[in-house]
Amino acid sequence: MATPHAGLDRVALNQTRLRTPGLLLDAKGVALGAQGLVLLPTLDRLVTLLAVHTSHASLQSLIGTLSIDIVKSSLGHREVAIRFDADGTDRMDQIAESARLAGGFTFTGSGRHFVQYRDAGAPFGYDVRQITPNEAQLSLSHSQFEQQFAIERAIGLGSLLLKLEPRLAPDSVDRPGGRWLCTERGLGAALIHYFVRSRVDAEVGVAQWPPASAFDELPVERYLFRLEAIPDRMLNMLRTTPGIDIYSDAAPGCAVELGYEHPVNLRACPVFDKSGLVLLRGRGTPPLVMDKLPQLGAVAAFGAVKLHGHEAHRATSDGVTQNVQVPLRVQTGTRAWRSIVATRIRREELGVLRLIAYRLSQSQLRRTLIALTSHGAFLFSEQGIDSVPIGELFSRVHEHVFVSAGHRVVPDVAPDVLFAALGSPANEFVFIDREGQRIGVDKESFVTLEQALLSAEKWQHTTAEQVARVVSTQLPTLQLESVGLRPMQDLESLE
Repeated sequence: MATPHAGLDRVALNQTRLRTPGLLLDAKGVALGAQGLVLLPTLDRLVTLLAVHTSHASLQSLIGTLSIDIVKSSLGHREVAIRFDADGTDRMDQIAESARLAGGFTFTGSGRHFVQYRDAGAPFGYDVRQITPNEAQLSLSHSQFEQQFAIERAIGLGSLLLKLEPRLAPDSVDRPGGRWLCTERGLGAALIHYFVRSRVDAEVGVAQWPPASAFDELPVERYLFRLEAIPDRMLNMLRTTPGIDIYSDAAPGCAVELGYEHPVNLRACPVFDKSGLVLLRGRGTPPLVMDKLPQLGAVAAFGAVKLHGHEAHRATSDGVTQNVQVPLRVQTGTRAWRSIVATRIRREELGVLRLIAYRLSQSQLRRTLIALTSHGAFLFSEQGIDSVPIGELFSRVHEHVFVSAGHRVVPDVAPDVLFAALGSPANEFVFIDREGQRIGVDKESFVTLEQALLSAEKWQHTTAEQVARVVSTQLPTLQLESVGLRPMQDLESLE
């Protein structure tokens, strides 16, 4: 086995003292600092590290503490240093494997002193034998070298991802996901009418960028279309038309040109603003950045409008108010069941509820509310009542109003109008069952299901002999015998 550098010692099991500043032993006995650091020779290796790591893990937990710097050694050569919160050996082990594959070195420490992170040669890590005084911003100790670095400049992860050119990926054309179309201004109106005539659901907006050069006075405008999917009959035509670029969703706030893919998994790098949009283009073309997404409207709003050409018939009031009120009724509906968050269990079904309660998890018992009334037990849960599939289910049509699932209220008025017609009871839940009966339940009557289930057990003291006597009681044995060839010979004829 190769011995470490003269300036490093392997950390032994149950070692209690470490010399590296900021280095401590975790619960497993591994030498670990507050931060981790990966040293890479070039930016290409940095991209390799990001691509390898994001292929199986997300950077979501690292974004807040991640920093990328170009550092310069005392010998004059430049390298790339990535620093982040260590947050335990699990994270460090995962990053160390990715760094090893990308040709980088992994360190741990804090401040400006870092020491090589553990590997197969030292499962509990490394420690320096002696701290060398220096004024460097970064001091790295490795089993193969010891080097000091000065931080030259920082690199933002978002700006780095924008500079990386997408690469060809023909198979990305068939991948599912939303699509964006960015067209030159002269094609926008024609494409809108094409979508309207073809009955394609799409949204459209107009995005603006600053003038392309100092000689231009007007901003650059392009039409931006949003589609959930492009019909197959249109895809080839749209891709081959000059002035139309198609992009597929790559991450929230980011899309990549169709037929290309980014070297890094962008969904694992949440660095783009969701309120804006970045369009990454291929062929060496710079990306299009929109700090704020333009207002989008349905293309159907641009359809042709026809007027019938007749004057409207106007009626005048005769001063008499006609009463047109009709009673509220409940009918079977054809809409899909949605927002099923409550159920009513009648008294004869409470035994089934008790059996189901034994199979509910702690979180389900805690988030489910119950109110016992003369009309039965009402159960309510914001996350849905699927865990209690008994009783009469109710869908939520308003914050305070529930209608029996599979039914609808007629006249089909807006939920706010229905709530006002019921008297606007702010402190009650109103349940409308399939018979049209309206039941109001006070909100304060609801308690968590876990509180309502358990009742105090009454224990009786007994002796061990009494328990043993009851347990040892012989149970009766049932034996079945043959009924013979004529089992019904003793019965009289029914005729």
